Amino acid sequence: MHASQSAHRSARWWLAATVGAVVLFLATAPPGHAEESNPNNYTCLGHLSAGHAELGSDETQVQYTFLCNGPITGYQVQSQVPVTGIQSPPTATDLQSKPLNDSFSCSGDIPGFAANCVGGTKAPDEWITGQFAIGTKLCAEPRVDALLTVTYAYLEKGAIVQAISGPFELGRPQGCPASAFSGASRLNQTARAVSKHHRAKKRHKKATGRKARHRSR
Repeated sequence: MHASQSAHRSARWWLAATVGAVVLFLATAPPGHAEESNPNNYTCLGHLSAGHAELGSDETQVQYTFLCNGPITGYQVQSQVPVTGIQSPPTATDLQSKPLNDSFSCSGDIPGFAANCVGGTKAPDEWITGQFAIGTKLCAEPRVDALLTVTYAYLEKGAIVQAISGPFELGRPQGCPASAFSGASRLNQTARAVSKHHRAKKRHKKATGRKARHRSR
Protein backbone atom coordinates (compact mmCIF):
# COMPACT_ATOMS: atom_id res chain seq x y z
CA MET A 1 0.00 0.00 0.00
CA HIS A 2 2.81 2.41 0.84
CA ALA A 3 4.53 1.80 -2.51
CA SER A 4 1.25 2.39 -4.34
CA GLN A 5 0.63 5.66 -2.51
CA SER A 6 4.18 6.78 -3.23
CA ALA A 7 3.77 6.01 -6.92
CA HIS A 8 0.50 7.98 -7.06
CA ARG A 9 2.13 10.94 -5.30
CA SER A 10 5.03 10.84 -7.78
CA ALA A 11 2.59 10.70 -10.71
CA ARG A 12 0.61 13.66 -9.37
CA TRP A 13 3.81 15.66 -8.81
CA TRP A 14 5.06 14.93 -12.31
CA LEU A 15 1.71 15.92 -13.84
CA ALA A 16 1.57 19.14 -11.84
CA ALA A 17 5.16 20.03 -12.73
CA THR A 18 4.57 19.31 -16.40
CA VAL A 19 1.37 21.36 -16.57
CA GLY A 20 3.03 24.23 -14.70
CA ALA A 21 6.01 24.23 -17.03
CA VAL A 22 3.76 24.07 -20.08
CA VAL A 23 1.66 27.02 -18.92
CA LEU A 24 4.76 29.09 -18.17
CA PHE A 25 6.33 28.20 -21.49
CA LEU A 26 3.19 28.96 -23.50
CA ALA A 27 2.90 32.30 -21.74
CA THR A 28 6.42 33.36 -22.79
CA ALA A 29 7.15 31.52 -26.03
CA PRO A 30 6.62 33.30 -29.36
CA PRO A 31 3.77 31.84 -31.46
CA GLY A 32 4.28 29.62 -34.48
CA HIS A 33 6.94 27.22 -33.20
CA ALA A 34 4.67 24.22 -33.59
CA GLU A 35 4.68 24.82 -37.35
CA GLU A 36 8.48 24.63 -37.75
CA SER A 37 8.50 20.82 -37.79
CA ASN A 38 6.24 18.00 -36.72
CA PRO A 39 6.72 17.78 -32.91
CA ASN A 40 5.66 14.12 -33.03
CA ASN A 41 8.46 13.40 -35.46
CA TYR A 42 11.43 15.46 -34.29
CA THR A 43 14.98 14.46 -35.06
CA CYS A 44 17.28 14.64 -32.03
CA LEU A 45 20.94 13.73 -31.70
CA GLY A 46 23.32 13.66 -28.78
CA HIS A 47 25.90 11.73 -26.84
CA LEU A 48 27.22 10.80 -23.39
CA SER A 49 30.63 11.67 -21.95
CA ALA A 50 32.39 11.99 -18.61
CA GLY A 51 30.66 14.52 -16.37
CA HIS A 52 32.08 17.11 -13.99
CA ALA A 53 32.71 16.27 -10.34
CA GLU A 54 29.84 17.18 -8.02
CA LEU A 55 30.67 18.76 -4.65
CA GLY A 56 30.07 16.24 -1.87
CA SER A 57 29.70 13.26 -4.21
CA ASP A 58 32.30 10.67 -5.14
CA GLU A 59 30.03 8.88 -7.61
CA THR A 60 30.66 8.74 -11.35
CA GLN A 61 29.10 11.68 -13.16
CA VAL A 62 27.75 11.12 -16.68
CA GLN A 63 27.18 14.13 -18.92
CA TYR A 64 24.57 14.11 -21.68
CA THR A 65 24.35 16.62 -24.51
CA PHE A 66 21.68 16.77 -27.20
CA LEU A 67 19.76 19.01 -29.57
CA CYS A 68 16.54 18.65 -31.55
CA ASN A 69 15.24 20.26 -34.74
CA GLY A 70 12.36 21.88 -32.87
CA PRO A 71 11.56 23.46 -29.49
CA ILE A 72 10.73 21.15 -26.58
CA THR A 73 9.02 21.50 -23.22
CA GLY A 74 10.34 18.36 -21.56
CA TYR A 75 12.51 15.31 -21.96
CA GLN A 76 13.50 12.05 -20.31
CA VAL A 77 16.97 10.48 -20.31
CA GLN A 78 16.58 6.73 -19.72
CA SER A 79 19.50 4.67 -18.43
CA GLN A 80 19.79 0.88 -18.23
CA VAL A 81 22.31 1.39 -15.38
CA PRO A 82 20.82 2.61 -12.05
CA VAL A 83 20.89 6.39 -11.69
CA THR A 84 22.07 7.45 -8.22
CA GLY A 85 21.88 11.22 -8.61
CA ILE A 86 20.49 13.90 -10.96
CA GLN A 87 22.00 17.32 -11.62
CA SER A 88 19.60 20.22 -11.97
CA PRO A 89 19.32 22.51 -13.77
CA PRO A 90 20.81 21.59 -17.15
CA THR A 91 22.19 24.37 -19.35
CA ALA A 92 21.05 25.54 -22.78
CA THR A 93 23.36 27.05 -25.41
CA ASP A 94 23.05 27.96 -29.07
CA LEU A 95 25.11 26.46 -31.88
CA GLN A 96 27.90 28.94 -31.13
CA SER A 97 27.99 27.81 -27.46
CA LYS A 98 26.40 31.07 -26.29
CA PRO A 99 24.44 30.55 -23.02
CA LEU A 100 20.68 30.97 -23.34
CA ASN A 101 18.00 31.82 -20.79
CA ASP A 102 15.98 28.68 -21.61
CA SER A 103 16.07 26.21 -18.73
CA PHE A 104 14.79 22.92 -17.34
CA SER A 105 14.25 21.43 -13.92
CA CYS A 106 15.02 17.73 -13.46
CA SER A 107 14.01 15.07 -10.97
CA GLY A 108 13.42 11.33 -10.71
CA ASP A 109 13.45 8.37 -8.37
CA ILE A 110 16.84 7.82 -6.71
CA PRO A 111 17.99 5.17 -7.28
CA GLY A 112 16.11 4.83 -10.54
CA PHE A 113 16.57 4.60 -14.26
CA ALA A 114 15.61 8.02 -15.62
CA ALA A 115 16.01 11.77 -15.31
CA ASN A 116 12.71 13.58 -16.00
CA CYS A 117 13.07 17.22 -16.99
CA VAL A 118 10.47 19.94 -17.62
CA GLY A 119 11.01 23.48 -18.87
CA GLY A 120 11.36 24.73 -22.42
CA THR A 121 13.48 25.78 -25.35
CA LYS A 122 12.08 28.51 -27.56
CA ALA A 123 13.85 27.53 -30.78
CA PRO A 124 15.21 24.48 -32.59
CA ASP A 125 18.88 23.48 -32.49
CA GLU A 126 19.59 24.45 -28.89
CA TRP A 127 22.17 22.32 -27.11
CA ILE A 128 20.90 20.93 -23.79
CA THR A 129 23.60 19.73 -21.40
CA GLY A 130 23.05 18.05 -18.06
CA GLN A 131 24.37 15.15 -16.05
CA PHE A 132 23.42 12.32 -13.74
CA ALA A 133 25.38 10.03 -11.43
CA ILE A 134 25.85 6.26 -11.54
CA GLY A 135 27.38 3.90 -8.99
CA THR A 136 29.84 2.24 -11.41
CA LYS A 137 32.88 3.38 -13.35
CA LEU A 138 32.12 5.20 -16.59
CA CYS A 139 33.92 2.73 -18.86
CA ALA A 140 33.17 -0.47 -16.90
CA GLU A 141 30.94 -2.98 -18.64
CA PRO A 142 28.02 -2.94 -18.85
CA ARG A 143 28.52 0.72 -19.69
CA VAL A 144 25.72 3.21 -19.32
CA ASP A 145 23.80 3.41 -22.61
CA ALA A 146 21.07 6.05 -22.54
CA LEU A 147 17.95 6.75 -24.58
CA LEU A 148 16.29 10.15 -25.00
CA THR A 149 12.58 10.95 -25.37
CA VAL A 150 11.38 14.55 -25.83
CA THR A 151 7.99 16.22 -25.44
CA TYR A 152 6.48 19.45 -26.72
CA ALA A 153 3.26 21.17 -25.68
CA TYR A 154 1.75 24.03 -27.63
CA LEU A 155 -1.49 25.92 -28.13
CA GLU A 156 -3.70 25.03 -31.08
CA LYS A 157 -7.11 26.63 -31.45
CA GLY A 158 -7.05 27.58 -27.78
CA ALA A 159 -6.29 24.06 -26.51
CA ILE A 160 -3.03 22.61 -25.23
CA VAL A 161 -1.69 19.93 -27.58
CA GLN A 162 1.05 17.58 -26.40
CA ALA A 163 3.50 15.78 -28.68
CA ILE A 164 6.25 13.25 -28.08
CA SER A 165 9.23 12.09 -30.13
CA GLY A 166 11.73 9.30 -29.62
CA PRO A 167 13.36 7.31 -28.28
CA PHE A 168 16.70 8.48 -29.64
CA GLU A 169 20.08 6.93 -28.98
CA LEU A 170 22.50 8.88 -26.79
CA GLY A 171 24.69 5.79 -26.88
CA ARG A 172 27.60 4.66 -24.76
CA PRO A 173 30.05 7.20 -23.29
CA GLN A 174 32.57 8.79 -25.61
CA GLY A 175 36.25 8.56 -24.74
CA CYS A 176 36.20 4.99 -23.39
CA PRO A 177 38.52 2.29 -24.80
CA ALA A 178 37.05 -0.23 -27.23
CA SER A 179 35.60 -3.42 -25.80
CA ALA A 180 33.78 -6.51 -27.06
CA PHE A 181 30.53 -4.50 -26.82
CA SER A 182 31.75 -1.48 -28.80
CA GLY A 183 29.46 -0.51 -31.65
CA ALA A 184 26.39 -1.97 -29.96
CA SER A 185 23.35 0.10 -29.07
CA ARG A 186 20.21 -0.52 -27.06
CA LEU A 187 17.86 0.02 -30.00
CA ASN A 188 19.93 -2.17 -32.33
CA GLN A 189 20.13 -4.88 -29.68
CA THR A 190 16.35 -4.80 -29.30
CA ALA A 191 15.88 -5.03 -33.07
CA ARG A 192 18.28 -7.97 -33.27
CA ALA A 193 16.52 -9.72 -30.36
CA VAL A 194 13.12 -9.31 -32.05
CA SER A 195 14.52 -10.57 -35.34
CA LYS A 196 16.13 -13.56 -33.62
CA HIS A 197 12.83 -14.35 -31.88
CA HIS A 198 10.93 -14.29 -35.18
CA ARG A 199 13.55 -16.49 -36.88
CA ALA A 200 13.32 -18.99 -34.01
CA LYS A 201 9.51 -19.06 -34.26
CA LYS A 202 9.77 -19.60 -38.03
CA ARG A 203 12.21 -22.50 -37.58
CA HIS A 204 9.97 -24.02 -34.90
CA LYS A 205 6.94 -23.73 -37.17
CA LYS A 206 8.78 -25.43 -40.03
CA ALA A 207 10.02 -28.22 -37.76
CA THR A 208 6.52 -28.76 -36.36
CA GLY A 209 5.12 -28.92 -39.88
CA ARG A 210 7.70 -31.50 -40.96
CA LYS A 211 6.91 -33.68 -37.92
CA ALA A 212 3.17 -33.47 -38.64
CA ARG A 213 3.70 -34.50 -42.27
CA HIS A 214 5.94 -37.38 -41.19
CA ARG A 215 3.29 -38.70 -38.76
CA SER A 216 0.58 -38.57 -41.42
CA ARG A 217 2.48 -40.86 -43.76
